[in-house]
Amino acid sequence: MSALIDRLFPWLGDLLELGGPILGLILIIAFIMWWLLFERLNYLLREYPRELTEAKASWEARGDHRSWYAEQFRTELAGRLASHLTKHFSLIGTLIKICPLLGLLGTVVGMLEVFDALAATGSNNPRSMAAGVSKATVSTLAGMVVAIVGLLAATLSERRAMAIRESLPAHFPQTEGPRRA
Repeated sequence: MSALIDRLFPWLGDLLELGGPILGLILIIAFIMWWLLFERLNYLLREYPRELTEAKASWEARGDHRSWYAEQFRTELAGRLASHLTKHFSLIGTLIKICPLLGLLGTVVGMLEVFDALAATGSNNPRSMAAGVSKATVSTLAGMVVAIVGLLAATLSERRAMAIRESLPAHFPQTEGPRRA
């Protein structure tokens, strides 16, 4: 498996060595976050229109639109669609918040390596400190970049989902006529 990864992404091994294990964790979280964001985008663009069409057809096929039972059915249709629209956004938000914290943890781990190098050599030799400094800066940079780009993408997609959610009741209008219980 690692030979396949090295062949597809030859720079990844060097980057992980430079940034340390914290960088690997940040990259895994970034992959999961983007997987969920692409799933949300796919839902908004492909699956939601199909589900909305099915729900509208179900509502229109119902003869009664004014009774208490009709209102419960309408609420259930809109609630199910609203639930599907907002799925995974809290998890995506949590992953975005974790990335800068992991970058900070990488900074601390890298600085501990710098201090270990200083203690081992007894001097401030830049070569002995370089590995720790690179772990500190690369993991911090990765955590911030993943968080900023993820926050932008998540905010845009969540706003779109919330705008669609607010317009849901208009898709299931009540018709005029005698109110039945």
